[in-house]
Amino acid sequence: KTDAGLYTCDIGTDVAKSKVSVQEKPAEVTKQLEDKTSPAGQDISLSCELSKADVNIRWYKDGKAIRKSQKYDLQQEGTRAILIIRDSVVKDS
Repeated sequence: KTDAGLYTCDIGTDVAKSKVSVQEKPAEVTKQLEDKTSPAGQDISLSCELSKADVNIRWYKDGKAIRKSQKYDLQQEGTRAILIIRDSVVKDS
């Protein structure tokens, strides 16, 4: 049920009208990413919590977009966004 619509106040001899629109709050990060240190060869998992589910998430490393591949696994579980870096090497830092 939506609260948006045309509302009226009718007193018989006069009518006041108001158009109401409700905008959804933008998604926010509610739990930040944490710094990680890992020995080479290990998988590294980074995750952050969001204020709502089903948000379009994009991951970046040093400003370059990360895409799902053999190296990177991108997951989303409800309000949690997860990036897994497979078989880490020094240059993944």
